[in-house]
Amino acid sequence: MCGIAGGITWQGHFPTDKLEKSVATLYHRGPDESDIFSLDRLGLAHSRLSIIDLEGGKQPLQNAEKTLHLVANGEVYNYIEIRDQIDSSILGSTLSRSDSEAILQVYQQFGLDGFNRLNGMYAFALYDSQTEELILCRDRLGIKPLFYAETSEGVFFASEIKALLPLLDSSPEIHDESLIHFFQYQFNTGRETIFRGISRVLPGEYLVVANGGVRHEKYWDASAVTPQEIDYEDAVTAFEPLFDQVMTEHMRADVPFGLFLSGGIDSSLLLAELAKRKGQGLKTYSIGYSGTTLKDEVQDAEILAKHFGADHQSIRVGRDDLFQRIVYSIWAADDLMRDYASLPTSLLSEVAGKELKVVFSGEGGDESFAGYRRYAPTLENKLKSMIFGAGGIKTRGQWNRTAQAQVFPDRIKQIDIRAHYTQLWKSLPKNWSRMQKAQYVDLVSALPDNLFVKADRMMMSFSLEGRVPFADHRIVEFGLSLPDELKYPAKRGKWFVRQWANKVLPREHLQKPKKGFYVPVREWMTGDFVDQLGQKLCSNPGIKAHLSVEGVKSVIHSHQNGQNLSREIWGLMQFAIWYRLFVEQPARAPSPIENPLDWV
Repeated sequence: MCGIAGGITWQGHFPTDKLEKSVATLYHRGPDESDIFSLDRLGLAHSRLSIIDLEGGKQPLQNAEKTLHLVANGEVYNYIEIRDQIDSSILGSTLSRSDSEAILQVYQQFGLDGFNRLNGMYAFALYDSQTEELILCRDRLGIKPLFYAETSEGVFFASEIKALLPLLDSSPEIHDESLIHFFQYQFNTGRETIFRGISRVLPGEYLVVANGGVRHEKYWDASAVTPQEIDYEDAVTAFEPLFDQVMTEHMRADVPFGLFLSGGIDSSLLLAELAKRKGQGLKTYSIGYSGTTLKDEVQDAEILAKHFGADHQSIRVGRDDLFQRIVYSIWAADDLMRDYASLPTSLLSEVAGKELKVVFSGEGGDESFAGYRRYAPTLENKLKSMIFGAGGIKTRGQWNRTAQAQVFPDRIKQIDIRAHYTQLWKSLPKNWSRMQKAQYVDLVSALPDNLFVKADRMMMSFSLEGRVPFADHRIVEFGLSLPDELKYPAKRGKWFVRQWANKVLPREHLQKPKKGFYVPVREWMTGDFVDQLGQKLCSNPGIKAHLSVEGVKSVIHSHQNGQNLSREIWGLMQFAIWYRLFVEQPARAPSPIENPLDWV
């Protein structure tokens, strides 16, 4: 698990001074060691968090002939199995026991088609000096981030936007469509980011940079999954050995690991599986809230941890504990993303990061096995599909209509915020059900550009690697292919997983209702904090340049007079702080504990 950066220039040598600044901003992703490599027009940088082959896995990696140069972030879990697929002549030139060597091995033997053989979470840059091609590749589900920019000087890349900015000659402009998607849907998705000209390598995609241009190739897409006609017993027969192999691969590490235990079914199943393989003493962590009416799952997590003999640590926090995390979580998230759960995830990551380098987490289970209510085959969802089209997905934005009319300028109001989702929906196979299509839309949008932003960036901001077995592409393919009646047959989703969980989890735990990883922001956005925030928002340069100051004043006034506009105000605050961090002072990094009002 690491941070990478670099690129290739069209003319002249790569500016290594810029590369040094870039890799310095990735220290949190890889504090163990860092290095840069330049070869004429090529520049590569790597900041390492050592997990596998602690002594010999330093990057950039090269083949024996020094014709291939690699920097990689993440884990190739099946690096052991890959060795059985590789010619002995290639294995003989292996220079380390690092899992990243598998990337060089499959490329040497199979070329670009070799990337299909990699199981894991990864983002890498591979330069072939014989073909003079730079290849940028991202894992199938987009668990690991990779950004790039095409300019007149060349193509540059980095694990995070903050590390890409030092490689560019000028600060890019705000992308209006991404901005409105952030406000209305809490994240923006697809190739474009909040900065015009800075793009994402898409999940399951690789880019080939050569001859002054960029070629995009998809090597995996969940839309290729074929629906199965299968009953529960046969599904279990297929699932159990698959899940066993996925867990076996995910547990490979040369350092201890733990688990974020929310009390929900996904993390609970991971606890059962990890405890079965590791034995007692697995470190687990959960978080809840004090001074609020919102119910959390801390007690459920504590009971379950005791049942499996885990070494459990519960944390209870109040408003100030989390509000002091706002600035750092915005800096860590990098791209604009409004997920309140980033705050407790940040705090948990700091606690776990003091003891471990790796934690497991349950992201991906709901998308793979249909755990959200929006997937349910209800009359309401069917009517939304008929009225709004595109399966009723993203039928409207999250902002209050009056508030958006007051705050957003006309150029933003005119953007069709549903266009991206409508296009995704129409591209899917006609024989898929509404439920499968809805799963797919989340798998390629909210999962990589919201949930994985929260998981990867919050954890890595404290040098902690997050592993998400339910987002393994083989598990995703299996879950997506199941018939609707095995996923959401009645009032509760994820039916197949819940039924199977009866084998390994206590019955009383499975009967508890799903609570979700909520944060009581609505209760906390009151009083003097909102008064001061309103005053500061109206003088923030980002607000003044891109939104209506008078509209912001109206939103604050309405909230102070009893209307709940906490989500709208939170989004405004987050954008104002993000603007300070990434536009006005991009080289400045906050500490984990800050007063957010000082940064608005």
